This record gives sequence, structure tokens and C-alpha cells, in this order.
Amino acid sequence: MMPTTVTELTIGSRTSELAMWQTHHIRDKLQAAWPDLAVQIEPFVTKGDKTLDKPLPQIGGKGLFTLELEEALRDGRIQLAVHSLKDLPVEDADGLTLGAIIGRADVRDVLIAKNKWTLETLPEGAVVGTSSLRRQAQLLAARPDLQIQSIRGNVGTRVRKVLEGNYDAAVLAAAGITRLGLDDHISQWLPLTAMLPAPGQGALAVQCRADDSATLRLLQAIDQPEIRACVLAERSFLYHLAGGCSTPVAAYSTHSGSDLYLTGVVGSPDGQILIHLTDSGWDAWKLGKKLAQAALAQGAQEILAHV
Repeated sequence: MMPTTVTELTIGSRTSELAMWQTHHIRDKLQAAWPDLAVQIEPFVTKGDKTLDKPLPQIGGKGLFTLELEEALRDGRIQLAVHSLKDLPVEDADGLTLGAIIGRADVRDVLIAKNKWTLETLPEGAVVGTSSLRRQAQLLAARPDLQIQSIRGNVGTRVRKVLEGNYDAAVLAAAGITRLGLDDHISQWLPLTAMLPAPGQGALAVQCRADDSATLRLLQAIDQPEIRACVLAERSFLYHLAGGCSTPVAAYSTHSGSDLYLTGVVGSPDGQILIHLTDSGWDAWKLGKKLAQAALAQGAQEILAHV
């Protein structure tokens, strides 16, 4: 049954092919749950999309890919914004909340490489593209000889840069590659033991105004509580390390019954120090905090202070 107060919604989305795929995916789920709902999509270009000449850590900060969408939510131009959860700061933006978390794809990273090289078979000194300090730390821990260079652009652009020979390889999230049907370009699915993902990787977040009760009711129909609990544990780990999406922090949580299992990594950007931890519990936020405290006790604070 449709709430009588809402018959149509406008969703804000970044303009990349992946962002539009994600937004259409959320639209389809909403309309499947609420067949009489009309949904419009409004495109936005964010600061992160405009600034392509610098590595992400240099321009990083809260709201790099979200600020314009969040402003449109507050002023009522749109009712929803769809994000890759890993791009969102841990703290809710003022007046906004995550009304639904859904759609966790494969959380792993993948290697796109010339000659179908793997992490093990890349030539000595190979140039690998990534703008993620998390990926850089784990790559160099496994292969200290690699040359890490910043790579920017949307998913298709980064794949093309490897195919055209600008890089020997690049590391990307499997979720983006598979959602765009680019699986044939994958040289290797990187195992979690070698490359733990970013907190929230593979999940989609739907942001709305915290006081918009009618829209929140609509989103309840598509929210996935088990995924929400797992990513909350991961984001709690990041939060209690005082980290952001441009810090060398990785986390991945799974659930079994009422228990959550959380693995976290904090690494120095040069790969020389890699703190690896795991724990379990039933309270997602407390589990993330506990693992973060363990990481800090092992020297994570010193690592992050130098980033």
C-alpha cells in the first residue's frame, strides 16, 4: 500500500556510468516495492568528479563525492541520494541519515593488468595505478618492488588506461567492474588475505533527510538489516580510528546467526607495517570500537598520524 503523502520522488546521482547503474538499481527496487511510485533521477557533478588532476588523498576530505548531493537533499530539490557506501564519511551529514543500505556485491578488489598478470607474476618494478592508500599499503606489503602511481577517472577510464599501456596494472573494486559488465578485463580476484576491502565496499547507501518520515517509510521496504549491521561494524572500526575514506584502513565483516565477525587492517603507506586484527561480537558498533582500540594499542595511531 502506498503512503498517501508520497507519490513521487527525485533521486540525485553522480553522472558516471557506475553511479547511474546504482541509482537505476535503487529506483527499480523502490518501484518493485511501491508500484505506484513515480521516480525521477537528477544528475550531479561533484567536486571529486571535477578534480581529476590530483591524487585523491591530496584533495580528500569529507564530502568529496557527496557535498553537492547533500545540499540538494537539505534544500528539497531531491528526496534521495544514492552513494557507494565506501565513499560516505562515517558521521551522518547534518540533518541527513542513511534510510537504506542494500545490495552488497562481491567485496573484493580485482587486478586489471596487461598480459593477464597477477599480483604474483607482475614484472619487478611494474607500475600499478591506485589512488587508495589502503590498496597501496597492502600492495607494497605483498610486493615492495612495485611502483604505485595515482590513477583517476571513472571505472571505464581506469580500465582503458591499463589497456592502453599507461599502467601495467590497476586495482579496482570488483563491485564496479561486475556491475558494468567488465569482468573479462579482470586478471585476478585479489584474495581477502592479500587485499582487505574498504569499510562498506560493495554496499549501496540511500541518503535522505532525517526528518522525512514518509521517505524513510518507503526506504524501509528495501533496507537490508544484515548488510547494515556488517557495514556498521566496519565503519565503526574506521570511526574509532579517526579515519576517513582516504586513510590506509581496511575492514570486512560477516555474520553468522546473531554473531558478527570483523577483520581489520591498518597499514603504513609504504607497506612496511601492516596491523591485522580480527574479533567477533553481536553489537556492531561496539565490535568496531573494540577492534579499533586493539589496533591503536598495536601502533595504528602512529601510522595514521603520519598519513
